[in-house]
Amino acid sequence: MKDSANHPHYRPARISCACGMIHETFSTRGDFGVDICSNCHPFFTGKQKLMDTAGRIDRFNKKYAKSATATATATTTPTPTK
Repeated sequence: MKDSANHPHYRPARISCACGMIHETFSTRGDFGVDICSNCHPFFTGKQKLMDTAGRIDRFNKKYAKSATATATATTTPTPTK
């Protein structure tokens, strides 16, 4: 096999987050920074907030509440028998 094979050279790397957390790993890229990591991301921390953007949930409920009540009354109305 050739001595000059094109295999990547993995070297120690420090990945620093904007929150201050530093992860030690190996990379071909070297040291670099990220905006968000698993230490500060809301999904991983459990501090995720669900936001109702401009009342979209209320508009959805209003829109489909009419059709839900119409189908419910249509199915519960007794039919006359002969």
